[in-house]
Amino acid sequence: MLHDGRVTKSDIFGNGFNTPAQELLPKGLDNIVAVQALFPMTRQFEMAGNPGENEIIGLVSKVGKDSMRIDRVWPVITHRIRGIPEYVEMFKHAFEDVDNALDINITHIVNSIAAFEIHEWTSFDSPFDEFLNGNKSALNSNQIAGMNLFYGKANCSSCHSGSLLSDQKFHSIGIPQFGPGRTRPFDPYARDVGRMVETDDVDDMYKFKTPALRNVSLTAPYGHNGAYPTLKGIIKHHLNPVVMNKNWKPQYANLPKAPWLEQIDFVTFSDKREQDRIISSIDIKPIDLSEKEIDQLVSFLQSLTGKSGNQRPLGKPEKVPSGLTID
Repeated sequence: MLHDGRVTKSDIFGNGFNTPAQELLPKGLDNIVAVQALFPMTRQFEMAGNPGENEIIGLVSKVGKDSMRIDRVWPVITHRIRGIPEYVEMFKHAFEDVDNALDINITHIVNSIAAFEIHEWTSFDSPFDEFLNGNKSALNSNQIAGMNLFYGKANCSSCHSGSLLSDQKFHSIGIPQFGPGRTRPFDPYARDVGRMVETDDVDDMYKFKTPALRNVSLTAPYGHNGAYPTLKGIIKHHLNPVVMNKNWKPQYANLPKAPWLEQIDFVTFSDKREQDRIISSIDIKPIDLSEKEIDQLVSFLQSLTGKSGNQRPLGKPEKVPSGLTID
């Protein structure tokens, strides 16, 4: 799970997973989706915020003998949930081992999140699925041509394979870097080194997990950092990563206006040595396709979109028990 694979199935810590929590991972987690749900609430650039802003980030970044103990956060989150009567009733209804507020723990919370995510975003009802199930009219001629390219000349399926259209492995395709990325601890440079953050193996530098492609037409922008706003742009990058990297322009990122960040967003991008290192790590070979063939690939990728699109089964709630406003 995640672009750098920081959540993986493994028994290295005796609990079934290799995660940022290491041996501190709670017991009773239903699946790897629940495991992953533990960590956004502990991360500075996701939900926790910057040091000094709130109690949660303070617990994660506390300096001392036990610094970086992310498990400190989970009891605080649990305490907040226990204090909301409507949540308590919902957890009592959902879990046989919850009879009162004090029975709720972080495992119940993330198992609930995982169950919601799996229910809400599992999608196997695309035109491509219909085609695989025998309905040969489910795809039009452009989509069929794109499918043949995907599994043939364009060589997409060498990485985008299996039912999720991902080999679950890590590759370097030379996506232009901007923003801070995820730098290794104690690395003096702000650089987005991908899988190497987890493995400390120089051979993993700038490698990122192959993304799954189901519903890919709904998930722009593309690349691990959103470097390309369109499917056509990211396809062209795959076909000739060196040239596309060198010709990439910051405006392609289509970032929201944030003047206080703009000066630092592209510091690494302007570092020629870092860009050269990224390019030298590329492990895919150029492929020559015509504009028509690229359009056919786009058409095929659009056929991976489920019938319901972004109209999910439950959708956006009218309100939440915490009373917080919904964006």
